[in-house]
Amino acid sequence: MNIVLIGYRGTGKSVIGAILAKRLGIRCISMDDEIANKAGISIPEIVDQFGWPGFRDRESAEARDLASLDNIIIDTGGGIIERPENIEVLQKNACVIWLKASVEIIVARIQGGAGRPALTQAKTFTEEVAEVLERRTPRYRSAANYEIDTDNVTPEQIVDTIIEIVKTSSFIQSPFTA
Repeated sequence: MNIVLIGYRGTGKSVIGAILAKRLGIRCISMDDEIANKAGISIPEIVDQFGWPGFRDRESAEARDLASLDNIIIDTGGGIIERPENIEVLQKNACVIWLKASVEIIVARIQGGAGRPALTQAKTFTEEVAEVLERRTPRYRSAANYEIDTDNVTPEQIVDTIIEIVKTSSFIQSPFTA
């Protein structure tokens, strides 16, 4: 059984995944890092050279590869839910947890970061976050087994919540202990 973290950029997936992995004694794998490592170039360079469809193709391949593993935490990119087949493959052996945050918190956390190219054109950063988040929210919600709001809570509190979910969930036969 895997734990899959989904959510928009800046909701805490990487930080939470790292802490959770340490607490559970298992690996956390960043999909974006894996994609960039396999391509030998950064995510912005992939998008620049191959467009968003080229990046999404790599993301789908990575979702299939990681879904075949067991007892890992998968830190997905924010757009993993853009293709339904990604969620279908990841859900087969996982508890999918949506880490969510308000637009204001997301903007405060990621504004000025150079890790990803813009998703929309001719918008302010806050407008882009709000627009993309509004479009993606129903997809995140339908993909997730659980939702956790990351506004105004510490990463450690979120990790405690995830561990409790994994331990007490009736549909998860958890190999994880903390």
